[in-house]
Amino acid sequence: MLMLAGIVVLHITTIILLLVATIDNAWWMSDTMSTDLWGRWDKAGSAWHYTSLKNYPEDLLQAVQATSVLACIFAFLALFVFVAQLFTLPKGQRFTFTGVLQMISCLCIMIAASIYTAEFHTGGDEGWYGHCFVLAWISFVFTFILTIIYLVLRKKSE
Repeated sequence: MLMLAGIVVLHITTIILLLVATIDNAWWMSDTMSTDLWGRWDKAGSAWHYTSLKNYPEDLLQAVQATSVLACIFAFLALFVFVAQLFTLPKGQRFTFTGVLQMISCLCIMIAASIYTAEFHTGGDEGWYGHCFVLAWISFVFTFILTIIYLVLRKKSE
C-alpha cells in the first residue's frame, strides 16, 4: 500500500511539474526579459509588458508548444488509466497500458525540451535558462522513472 501511495504521489508531482513547465513564463530569462512557450515579457520601468515571440521559428515553437501540452495530457491520462486498472486489471498482470501512456508523455516532454535546447538561444543570447526549462528536464526524468515502474509493476495477487 505504501508503494502504491508513493507511485501516485510521484505521478501527481510529475503532472504538476509538467503543468508549471508548460504554463509559467521562465524558459529563458535575463534581468529585463522573460520568455515562455507562449510569449515574451519585457520589463519597462517597474512594469512587465507582454509581447509575442517574433524571433523564434514558428514551426519549431509550435512543435515545442504542442509536445509540451501533449506531455501534460498523456500524463493525466496515464494517471486515470492507472487508477482504473487498479480496479479492473486481473491479479498478477502488468500495468502495460499505463506504462505506454507514460512513455508517450516522457517522449513528448523530451522532444519539447530537446528542440528548445537545440534551436533557441544558441547564438550567444544574453540570458540564462529559467526554472521552467529545468522543470521540463526534471519532469522528463520523473516520467521516465514512472514508465519503468509501470512496465515492471504487477498487480499484487493476495
